[in-house]
This record gives sequence, structure tokens and C-alpha cells, in this order.
Amino acid sequence: MNLLRSAGLQLHVTSLPGGRLGPQAHAFVDWLADAGQSWWQVLPLGPPDEHRSPYKAASAFAAWPGLLAEPRAAVGDEEIAAFRARQGFWLDDWERYAGPGSVADQVRFDREWGELRAHARTRGVRLLGDVPIYVAPGSSDHLAHPELFRGGAVAGAPPDDFNPDGQHWGNPLYDWPALQRRGYRWWIERLRRSFELFDAVRIDHFRGFVAYWAVPEGVTTAREGAWRRGPGRAVFDAATAALAPSAARRAWAPGEPAPTSPLPILAEDLGAITPPVTRLRRELGLPGMVVLQFAFDPEDPRGPHRLERHEERSAAYTATHDTDTLRGWWESATPAVRAGAATALREAGLEGDVPWWGLLRLLYRSPARLAMSQVQDVLGLGSDARMNRPGVEGGNWDWELPAGALTAGLAGCLRAATAEAGRLPHVA
Repeated sequence: MNLLRSAGLQLHVTSLPGGRLGPQAHAFVDWLADAGQSWWQVLPLGPPDEHRSPYKAASAFAAWPGLLAEPRAAVGDEEIAAFRARQGFWLDDWERYAGPGSVADQVRFDREWGELRAHARTRGVRLLGDVPIYVAPGSSDHLAHPELFRGGAVAGAPPDDFNPDGQHWGNPLYDWPALQRRGYRWWIERLRRSFELFDAVRIDHFRGFVAYWAVPEGVTTAREGAWRRGPGRAVFDAATAALAPSAARRAWAPGEPAPTSPLPILAEDLGAITPPVTRLRRELGLPGMVVLQFAFDPEDPRGPHRLERHEERSAAYTATHDTDTLRGWWESATPAVRAGAATALREAGLEGDVPWWGLLRLLYRSPARLAMSQVQDVLGLGSDARMNRPGVEGGNWDWELPAGALTAGLAGCLRAATAEAGRLPHVA
């Protein structure tokens, strides 16, 4: 993923006014272009679970019909046949799972999404998707391919300062030796489908490819879990050979210029990141992530999130879908953290802005090539507009952008901040 210096915004499709594709999605692309933004990042597009979480979708391949602007649009037999020919790896499994009409829904989605992506290209906006590392329990993928998953344990995350009991996700864990024996075909096809839909994708929980937290089945918290070795680079080598066969693989050693991955992947390397995780990401030539909200911890003066330690080939975020909004974070920060942020704003000459807008402009000055923010942060919204609170099942994933909130004036302000930081779209 060869990033140019640019900026973008994160907003899931369900957060558009009305929560669907169609005119509102096209209008958002137009606003992004007017605001000097190069990227639109969305969350996973699959059918969400009963809590509306797109990270526990009923399929890793199928899109949610609830996103359709025209759910009753006519679909011809030739369209269905052509789609079956292209998507044979997963479509029959999805049809058995979802029932009559499910294939036509996928054709409708491809049609609407294709129109959106074509419009985005004409406006110089690229689409960034999100690939959760795990599938949902009882999902189409889990039921269709039980041989690819191990029993006796489920996915989670270890205890940390934010979650003393860890995180008990409950997703099925991969049987990596079984996937290896099959040439990692399932993962190759998953990435193939992702690259058909997006210009690039973020792989969630990248550290799980080095080691993952396995929680015994039947326990109530993740405290009883343990680390287990992941597949390392093997999945990515197999995907490169299948999807970018002309790319030459070479050995890389620390201290050398990092290679650039031939696959358009951004690695989500947040959380308990160890040197082997960072080494794998750099070996693969993948940009990682840093988050501004983590940059001012007085107990972590040399942490990777501090602006002076940002890698050039990385993506710097004001916030993510799992954190508070930038304004909510500022208003709830400890005095020590807020003082550190205020000092950074003052030293950058940004103390005259409202804090959250100053912090966005500060992030744009990062050496990281890609600067990403949530729409909520551009609007200066508080904690009641956050998308998700990890570990809380209810009340998430339902924030919706108020109609008319993204004004021409706001686009002008964001474009000016983007231009100031040298992040306006590059003209070929």
C-alpha cells in the first residue's frame, strides 16, 4: 500500500442520513471532495448481529441488504448468472444460509456499490474498507467451513488497563494448520472480494497473525485465556502469490528501508503490540496505525502514538470507532493528559482554536502519510455521538449524521486545514 500524503474521514454507511446507499452516499462523496479529502473509510459491510455490530456479521463476503437504497430494484437472470460465475467461492454457502432472494440482494448491492465507487473515482475519493480478523459464531462462514475452525476455545483479548477482565469476544478461532493445508484459500478469497469492493482495506486485530488470545470455552471472562502462536506471514505470502503474482518477495532485515506491500492493506496494530508484531508488519511493508488520543499519556513518554514518533508510512487517527469522540475525550481526560495536549497545541501555535479542532490540525501535521478523523470529530460532537463502547452490548452502532450538518462552510474549513498540512489530493 503506497500511501501519498492525504487525509480522509471515517463514517459508516449506516451513519449516513437514512443509513443507506444512494443519493446520501453520493452526496457525502461530493462533500468529501469539496473538503479536500482523499479517503472515505467505512466499517464492515456484512449483515450485522442483533446488537447492530458489523464486526459480528453473518458473512465475511456478503453485504447487508439493509444498506440498499433500492431493495426492490429488478434483477435479471443474466445478472444473477454473471454474479454467480464471479462469486462462486462463497455465494452458494450464503444462499443456503440466507434463503431465497439472497443472491438477487447481492447483485443489487454490487450494482449500487459499483455506482458509488465509480462516482467516488470521478471525484478523486478512494474507499477504505475494514476486514475483521475473525468471523461471527454461527455465521455462514462458520457453518459452511467447520473444518477451518478449532474447538475448545474462542477469541478474546487479555486484561489491560481499560479491561481488567480482558475482552471475551466469543468468535471462533481459526485452525491455522487446517488453513495451511488448504493453501489459505479461504483467506485469499476473502481478500480478493475485499479488493473488488475497496481501494484498500484495514485488517482489524493484525497482531492476531503473530499470536492470538485463546479463551477456554465456558468461562465468563477472558482472564483465563492464553497466547497461542498465529500463522505469521504465511497468509500474506499466499495472498500475494494469488492476487499480485508479479510482486517479488525479498528478505527484509531491521535497519533496511522497509518494503512496500503489493497488497492494499493497512494493519490495525493497536493494543498489546510486541516487537514481533511490529517486525512482521514492517517485513510485509504494511502501514500501521497510531491514535492521537493515546499521544499524551504522561506515563508513556516514548510511546508510538506521540506525534514525533509517528512513522511516515502509517495512518494517524484522531479517534477510532471504538474510542470516544475527540471532544468527548478532551472533556473527560485527566488533568495530566489534558495538560499534555494543551502544551502540544500551544507549542504548535494552535491554542486559539477550540481544542478538538486544534487537535485535528495538530494531527494533520503528523509525518504519517495518511491522516484520518471521524466525521463526529470534524463536527465537534461529544460522547453521545460515539459509535461504539467496547464490552457494552447495547446502545452502540446507531449514531446517524444529522441531515444538513455537513455544510459548505465546514467543507471550506476542513479543506483549508488539509491544504495547510499539504494533504490535498494529488493530481496524476
